[in-house]
Amino acid sequence: MIYSVHDIMRDVRVCLDQNMTSEQLIKTGDVDSLALDDIIRSKIPEAVERVHCSAPTHLLELGHNFGEAVFWGDQESGWVLLPDDFMRLIVFEMSDWERGVSTVILPTDAEYAMQRQRIKALRGTSQRPVCAVVMRPEGRALEFYSCKSEEAYVRRAQYVPYPKIDADDGIDISERCYTAVVYAAASLVALTLGETEKSSIFSEISKTALQ
Repeated sequence: MIYSVHDIMRDVRVCLDQNMTSEQLIKTGDVDSLALDDIIRSKIPEAVERVHCSAPTHLLELGHNFGEAVFWGDQESGWVLLPDDFMRLIVFEMSDWERGVSTVILPTDAEYAMQRQRIKALRGTSQRPVCAVVMRPEGRALEFYSCKSEEAYVRRAQYVPYPKIDADDGIDISERCYTAVVYAAASLVALTLGETEKSSIFSEISKTALQ
């Protein structure tokens, strides 16, 4: 859901005003109201990124689609290219898999070495599929292991993009993560103002909002 940055800034200010004194907020005149708004605005994308990266999958919205083209390797495994703004996988599922995948492995993980084995039975299967985010000559890609045949196609492929403020001063936030984002932004602002204790409190409230 697209939220107005102005509305988010208002809600973060309410959060700060309710929990910090004017002296804490203004810091003996070093931070005026306009400068504080600039700080809040600058922290919103980082707050969204933190929350969307840590939120349980069921709190995230459907996200953006990817995986239009499938490239096949050996043993009925293959890869799809990832969008430039790919941040987190929501789900990836090939048509002959029994379930989708929501978590990925990396080339540095021990499990990844198993996916490179010549024996197909040692790799991910249609019953227990495995996905890995890797760098290929063509760019960042999602490798999948494995399908029953190369007739399979992408059934579902959705991801969460890196957050950014758009031209209309809006930003995409999963609706059920909004409260967590507000407190995460308040935490980042408080930390910038040197209020480490308040920052920790806001951070914990943000995490609790995701439970």
